[in-house]
Amino acid sequence: MKGVFLTGGTGYLGASLAAGLAAGGAEVVALVRDPGRAPSLPKGVRAVPGDVTDIESIRRGMKGCDRAVHAAAHVRAWDRDPGRFEAVNVGGLLNVIRAAEEAGLSRVLYTSSFIALGPTDGQVADEDWTLPRRRFHNLYEKTKALGDEVARREARRGAPLVVLYPGVLYGPGPLTPGNLVGKTIRDFVAGRIPGILGRGDRRICYAYLPDVVQGHLRALHSARDGERFILGGENRTLLEVFQEMERITGVASPRRHIPYSLARAAGWLQRWRAVLTGAEPEITDEIVEIYRHEWAYSSSRAEDRLGYRITSLATGLEATVRELGVGKP
Repeated sequence: MKGVFLTGGTGYLGASLAAGLAAGGAEVVALVRDPGRAPSLPKGVRAVPGDVTDIESIRRGMKGCDRAVHAAAHVRAWDRDPGRFEAVNVGGLLNVIRAAEEAGLSRVLYTSSFIALGPTDGQVADEDWTLPRRRFHNLYEKTKALGDEVARREARRGAPLVVLYPGVLYGPGPLTPGNLVGKTIRDFVAGRIPGILGRGDRRICYAYLPDVVQGHLRALHSARDGERFILGGENRTLLEVFQEMERITGVASPRRHIPYSLARAAGWLQRWRAVLTGAEPEITDEIVEIYRHEWAYSSSRAEDRLGYRITSLATGLEATVRELGVGKP
């Protein structure tokens, strides 16, 4: 295989993708926005400076590559510069596709997110799920959905594009901003979880990181242009996740339930404090609204077409807790 150009290689998923690609014998070229993070890349992965909003840096990085994995995204609850969401999550995707076509790459693998497809309240949805009157809750959700529209349009036009939709990622790996479950486990063990949001009965699709990496590798080699796959796992409620954590760590799950209205008010205050001070909010009212919904998805298409395999939540959480070194000795 020729070189594989990778964006987002210093992120939670991207670092594992870089390691998986390199282990499979690929020459990996990772676009790195912050040169200080380049040493964190796996051995054998070459870093090139650049940004997905700068198409010239993408063109330079793609030289000598045959395929691309676009895993970079602006994943934040809030940003002082709101335009950054669209610049990265929509404009960055277009830049990668344009540069890849100019360079004659045979495949662009685009890592989207289940959030691009929308909430599934009462349903278990697939890749074709649509909501005719969808209401977006924050700029991340909106721009991931816009990016998905761009990807579908470009694939119909003939771009060599395959789209993947991971669920909520968890598993071994660094505690980057994308590793939300890892942070939750640490807070759970330390007793820093104030309570369960609402009744804790909303299902969310949880995806074990090593499964998702293998799904990417299989899609890179065997998917067909224009195909789209959910790379998820078990659909579980927050109550069920905390029950598993209690079993694994020996730490009691929170018993208090926090009403959505109270959490939303606290999130609103944090968001406006961020506007005034620039301090990153831990939660916003917009995030609370996202958690009011279910995000339950099926990975059947990936299982059938790619041989994608799902690790049970119990097994995956046990491995994650061991990696973090928390809980029962």
